[in-house]
Amino acid sequence: MKNLVRNLNKYKYPYIFLAPAIIVLLIFSIVPIFLSVGISFTDMNIKGLANFNNIDFIGISNYIELFQDKDFTQAILNTVFYVVVGVPFVVLLSLTAALLINYGTSKIFSFFRVVYYAPAVTNIVAVAVVWGFLYNTNYGLLNTILNGVGIDGLRWLQDPLLAKVSLVILAVWRAIGLNMLIFLAALKGIPKSYYEAAKIDGAKKFQCLRYITLPQLRFSTFFVTITTLIGWIQFFEEPMIMTEGGPLGQTNSMALFIYQNGFKQSQFGYAAAGSFILFLIIIIVTLIQFRMNKENVWE
Repeated sequence: MKNLVRNLNKYKYPYIFLAPAIIVLLIFSIVPIFLSVGISFTDMNIKGLANFNNIDFIGISNYIELFQDKDFTQAILNTVFYVVVGVPFVVLLSLTAALLINYGTSKIFSFFRVVYYAPAVTNIVAVAVVWGFLYNTNYGLLNTILNGVGIDGLRWLQDPLLAKVSLVILAVWRAIGLNMLIFLAALKGIPKSYYEAAKIDGAKKFQCLRYITLPQLRFSTFFVTITTLIGWIQFFEEPMIMTEGGPLGQTNSMALFIYQNGFKQSQFGYAAAGSFILFLIIIIVTLIQFRMNKENVWE
């Protein structure tokens, strides 16, 4: 015990500097997780929120009901679709944009850096208004262009499958800018001596890209992949603003399903069970990603 106190006193300054961040993490992340798990085993609703005596412990009933709920199953399938289709496009397009801007020497490429990043800092409501006009079936720009070349207009947000694709296009467009900046920062950190040595050995540009640039970007690629993956598993804003989960729940995501049950229907226990399942999925997928990339990234 004396040794513990002595060590704490010896290293008190690092603990003092870390304390605010740890306290914020505990209050806003760790404690809510445990509260959510506890609530998921109850039938807590708006009456229970007003008076805790109205809350009953119901065990795993919420979890059993969730896995029998067709809407929840549909939300899981929709989320899988968003992740499988959206994540590769975001990583690939972000990397491509960063490479093109990095190779460019004209000032116009600095302008394109702003153009690509602008969607990431634009309010989602403003984005929804603009894309709502683009996707409008009768007067939208996209259907006007299609009609101009003799193709019938599409029901961008009304057709079940096309609505999901439309949301993916919008979300990819928003996500490219921020990830592009991460790749650009990593590209600037690659020593020029690598390319100079390769040039002396007669390496072509594609060979430099294949054997120098991409391997040096492996950590950035892993970081972008894992953060993008987690973000798309929690896909919420686009279906919430553009379709509210419709048509017929075909664009509903897990995060939106949880929101609808928790904040619209006041089924807090049911929503907490769904959020804990979503939390477990994120943890499992993240651990798998770390496991799969352990040798390539951390060696």
